[in-house]
Amino acid sequence: MNDKIIGIIGGMGPEATADLYMKIIKATKVKKDQDHFRVIIDSNAKIPDRTKAILGIGQSPVDALVETGKNLEKSDVDIACLPCITSHYFIDEIQEKLSYPIMNALVEVGKYIEHDYPHVKNVGILATSGTVKTGLFSKYLPNMNVLYPDSTTQVQKVMEAIYGDEGIKNGNTGDKPLNLLKEASMELMDKGAELIISGCTEIALALKPHHLSRPLIDPMMVVANAITK
Repeated sequence: MNDKIIGIIGGMGPEATADLYMKIIKATKVKKDQDHFRVIIDSNAKIPDRTKAILGIGQSPVDALVETGKNLEKSDVDIACLPCITSHYFIDEIQEKLSYPIMNALVEVGKYIEHDYPHVKNVGILATSGTVKTGLFSKYLPNMNVLYPDSTTQVQKVMEAIYGDEGIKNGNTGDKPLNLLKEASMELMDKGAELIISGCTEIALALKPHHLSRPLIDPMMVVANAITK
């Protein structure tokens, strides 16, 4: 039972990596320790910032991502995942250099919405500016109307909640980032979003489904449920 070895190409960021591992544990149906999957984690926090790379102001993370993936390869993982949505911009480059499959969180989110919310057409995205610029969600949700916050909200609320001095990447998952994300979510719902996607793994550390009046999808929860099947 549960014999496959799962890898996590992690460190993006460390808390999001730990959170994904906990989600995998909770998603696994077990009666004893030995029923759990073997999970190999390389939490490589030295991987260059993905958003800066996409925006052209930072080093590419691809070599570091591949190196991290190769470490998992040495442990004979059967499948791996990336606890960073922005890093999925580089997933094809990483995948071609690794021998095992990487589960694509955006593909899994598309499947999840089609199955659980088949009538939803308007989806709101809270994500890094790098992810927004790439149009990743539009690429993987081609049959849906993808909505983003306006440029001011994106910088002053979403990015501030993630990267700000009192932001999630600085270890704060309390009221300051939460309120900024709730305000950004309200803007998306006012635009017609029928559900919201936490399009950055850090966001799900602060913003929870009970904070919003419409469904909130955490891609890493979707991944955890899919990878443990």
